[in-house]
Amino acid sequence: MRYLMIPLFAVLASPAMAATGPFVSLHNTNFIVLLAFLLFVGILLFMKVPSKIGEMLDKRADGIRADLDEARALREEAQSLLASYERKQKEMQEQADRIVANARTEAERSAQASKDDIAASIARRLASAEEQLESARAAAVKDVQNRAVTVAVAAAKDVIAKQMDAGRSNALIDESIATVKAKMH
Repeated sequence: MRYLMIPLFAVLASPAMAATGPFVSLHNTNFIVLLAFLLFVGILLFMKVPSKIGEMLDKRADGIRADLDEARALREEAQSLLASYERKQKEMQEQADRIVANARTEAERSAQASKDDIAASIARRLASAEEQLESARAAAVKDVQNRAVTVAVAAAKDVIAKQMDAGRSNALIDESIATVKAKMH
């Protein structure tokens, strides 16, 4: 029924109705054009061109639908990959934060250990310096005492040499020999 409507509308809408003279005549070009058109439409219908065009459009629609489904699947896969990468990025950021925190803690501990080592080194050096000062002070005091003894002995020698005569010298020697004999026995 649908196929009959097209030629009917073609005939009714043709300008052939407005022409003068007999319409159904091989001399009327409008009639010839109408026959050619109807023959063309008949051949198209006989060759089932509209159904083939419909099949082609259906195949194209199916292809587009398949492409849309594939695109939708790819989009979902991309979203899941994005979520996965965001989750991994968040985990990596947390791990990096932990590493930085551990590095800071280690750096603080190392700095404190260095401070303690420096303080101990300074304390040892101060103790060593104090020992060296005390040793130098003791050596200086001993040197002063030795010089004082030397000066005192020299002064006593000079005093004794001035006061000593030969008789007194012999008496002191005899006294010393007697003291040594007494202590020896």
